[in-house]
Amino acid sequence: MGIKDMLGRGGVVTVGEAKERLFGRLPAYMPEAERVGISFALGRILAAGIVSQETLPGFARSVMDGYAVIARDTYGATDALPAYLKLAGEVRMGEEALTPIEKGQAYAISTGGMLPPGSDAVVMLEHTSMAGGEVEVSTPVAPGENVVQAGDDVREGEPLLDMGHKLRPQDLGALAGVGIIELDVFRRPRVAIINTGNEVVEASEATKPGQVRDVNSYNLAGLVLQAGGVPIRMGIFPDEYGAIKDAVERGLSEADVVAITGGSSVGTRDLTAGVIEELGREEGMGVLVHGVSVKPGKPVIIGIAKGKPVFGLPGHPVAVSVTFGLFVAPVMKRLAGEVDPLGIAGIPPLRVVKARVARNYYSGQGREDHLRVSLELIDGELWARPVLGKSGLITTLVRAHGTVVVPMAKLGLSRGEVVDVELFD
Repeated sequence: MGIKDMLGRGGVVTVGEAKERLFGRLPAYMPEAERVGISFALGRILAAGIVSQETLPGFARSVMDGYAVIARDTYGATDALPAYLKLAGEVRMGEEALTPIEKGQAYAISTGGMLPPGSDAVVMLEHTSMAGGEVEVSTPVAPGENVVQAGDDVREGEPLLDMGHKLRPQDLGALAGVGIIELDVFRRPRVAIINTGNEVVEASEATKPGQVRDVNSYNLAGLVLQAGGVPIRMGIFPDEYGAIKDAVERGLSEADVVAITGGSSVGTRDLTAGVIEELGREEGMGVLVHGVSVKPGKPVIIGIAKGKPVFGLPGHPVAVSVTFGLFVAPVMKRLAGEVDPLGIAGIPPLRVVKARVARNYYSGQGREDHLRVSLELIDGELWARPVLGKSGLITTLVRAHGTVVVPMAKLGLSRGEVVDVELFD
């Protein structure tokens, strides 16, 4: 298929077909690793699996305030006929309990305290009272009750986290718990952002009639950061083949991914596809897709040049956000070393909530429609209200909480219908 064929509307493919073409042609890639402290590791991808070098916890400890006891000394205790145990002492927090407990004894203990040798349970404070120098126990406990045993969390030599795992707050806590404060993670993918258009000026400039401020590169930079990458804003370039080509070549030399916004529609001034095709021709790549059956974002371009993915994203801000989420973000996950970047394991995104559609919405057949919606809580139930407006209106994204995908074969949504809303945050 030649460049002219790709630029025609006959070349439009589905979202799934576009992803297959892209991921089927992406060269094998292993990102570089770097060492970081756990305070800076949130959201990073592990470059090597981690095996615990310690047992956690390292000793049996209480999970309640109360008394450490030998469980059999409490058997049969009731409110009417309590068990009486001699108070032998107190386990101080942060200190090792060295004195073994004896039959008929109890030790006062706080949550997290180390159990004295020989004790095997903890009676909750509220199930006891003091009677002279004795502890009156009104409720029996079983061995192991209210106790975390040594190694219940993780044992020395046990795998803790796998390579390719995206680090979460709880992961950082587990690493700190076993004394790991530095670890190897994959370098964040760098994304060169190129904004094109004779009408586009810097956000700091006053506009003249016919001009618009740069919205897309700031939107894209935020999307890249949110997806775990490093944005490199290259600047604004005129609709000139040579200027765009030079910018893309520089982006390919400085970044792992190039995202060009503007210039993706079929027209005399749309030069992005030609640049991608020329720069990828030598390796037999170039433009893989020009046109996807998605609304908004139909004229998106996907290609590979000099071994790196290059995207020609539409000029409208909403279309930029939709196509970024569909194509650029999964590629970034692959380049970052994240396992299962396409979600093929079938695990649904964590940012999805159920809601009812607040009004009828006509979509039209033949394109996967990504509808912006705002959420309202009415009588304890979430309702998704369509945020209507052209894809060139950035405030339709600002007013929305997320998007609902209307499949290609579906004509729209009915009021009251339950849908999945993928949240922006």
